[in-house]
Amino acid sequence: MNGAVIIREALPDDAEGLGRCHLACWREAYTGLVPQDRLDVVLAAIDERVERWRRILAGFPGRLLAEDAGDVVGFAAAGASRDDDLALDQELYALYVRQAYWGTGLGHLLITAAIGEAAASLWVFRDNARARRFYAAHGFVPDGSEKLEPYFERLEIRMVRSALP
Repeated sequence: MNGAVIIREALPDDAEGLGRCHLACWREAYTGLVPQDRLDVVLAAIDERVERWRRILAGFPGRLLAEDAGDVVGFAAAGASRDDDLALDQELYALYVRQAYWGTGLGHLLITAAIGEAAASLWVFRDNARARRFYAAHGFVPDGSEKLEPYFERLEIRMVRSALP
């Protein structure tokens, strides 16, 4: 990372860039992890993804994006835990970084901006070893919970962490 990347709150006008970044991140991270025929269908639905981001940004402020020279290159979303069986208040809903920025520290900046050092949970594809290593490096450990993610129909595991010292 050359220092030109900025992290800021996403605004409704960012829906187009976020939608395109989201799909690019899925293509880069999920090829080989999810069924290619399903991924191809999702990646072709650009307008649908952009519209989904418009709805998200209109109703759920606080989403963060990473921008480099005007291009959205990553994003993070966090909020209240959606899991009733956890005594944690915070959940990392999403964290995606374009492949060209993997290993640059951008993911660390986004996760820190999204949840700080707080105790939190997240769900990640069980077979996504790269993402699991990233989260483990940030204090997350699997807690034994699993569920089928309905969009790509892949098994997810829950990872949790205590507040960082």
